[in-house]
Amino acid sequence: MTIKRSIIVFLLLLSGAGCITKFVPETGETDEMIVVEGLLTDQEGPNTVIISKSLPLGKVSSRKPLRGCTVRISDDSGNNYLLTEQAPGTYTTYSRGLLGRKYTLEIQADHLYRSLPVEMKPVPPIDSLFYQKVTIADPGLLSQREEGCQIYLNTNDPEGKCKFFRWDYTETWEFRLPYAMPVNRICWITLNSPEINIKNTSGLSENKIFRFPLKFVSNKTDRLKVKYSIMVNQYSLNEDEFVYWEKLQNVSEETGGLYDITPSSIPGNIYCVDDPAEKVLGYFSVSAETSRRLFIKENFLGVINLYTDCISDTIYGRNPIQGLDSYIWILDQDLYALPPFTIVTEKKGCADCTVRGSTTRPDFWDGSE
Repeated sequence: MTIKRSIIVFLLLLSGAGCITKFVPETGETDEMIVVEGLLTDQEGPNTVIISKSLPLGKVSSRKPLRGCTVRISDDSGNNYLLTEQAPGTYTTYSRGLLGRKYTLEIQADHLYRSLPVEMKPVPPIDSLFYQKVTIADPGLLSQREEGCQIYLNTNDPEGKCKFFRWDYTETWEFRLPYAMPVNRICWITLNSPEINIKNTSGLSENKIFRFPLKFVSNKTDRLKVKYSIMVNQYSLNEDEFVYWEKLQNVSEETGGLYDITPSSIPGNIYCVDDPAEKVLGYFSVSAETSRRLFIKENFLGVINLYTDCISDTIYGRNPIQGLDSYIWILDQDLYALPPFTIVTEKKGCADCTVRGSTTRPDFWDGSE
């Protein structure tokens, strides 16, 4: 191949590469779609409705809170409850629902949005919430053995009034810095459940759920290092809402998240009164709620140590340390040693637990060590 021909081929390849563009299918969706996440329970609350706008398919996944809406919940007995905007796009009420009543959500924004009426169904208590150690590595190799924790629940409704269940949870764990810091050494982290947990018992011979695998706690975090707690909430669903959560669960597991999916593939129970052709995301849920808490404080083998690479340097002497509390932090100090020394780190999280959590002890946390 001559040099001239090689140059022509190279230019053709270069021009072809420059024509490659990202393909985004046309879905006919508007630039922004309203997203509603609402839950009314029979508990005093707060019961919350979160309203936002989502970006269309093909753009970076994000949502913008929708402020300044007028939000109310009404029931089939003529009662109305006006919600208060506690944070941008987050509307709350301390009014609670009653079993057997049907509730409707109404949102006045740029348009008027309304949910279909939803009946509050009873839900049985959680019979038991328990855990079991899970061996991750070969149990024959004790030096390499690692353990996680599988959390299960049992529940049943002998009266058969609740056949469609949903659970969410809030997990809290205590963690401690491995250094004798005078302040901010012990903290707590609290997170809400990111996944969808549902179960349908309508096809079972008994309306009973046994050893439902709610949550696996890995040893790759420090949740099991000191003490761990999980609060599980159990909700009753009607069949339509169960189908909604089931579709959402299936698609989110395939794509990796709720906001990676094509919005129109998961219709909810909310519609635009002014423009019925407008698509609205989300669901207004109405459910009785029962809850149960579990504490776990036990030794689990192989739990990760997040502080193995904390020490940055050892400084000898009593001279002032430049950049202290701005660029480097003290982990340990002995000014009476010969020579005196100070161990420092460049990672603030190694010397201050509030980088990850809060020093406020939860009200439900007992004082036992």
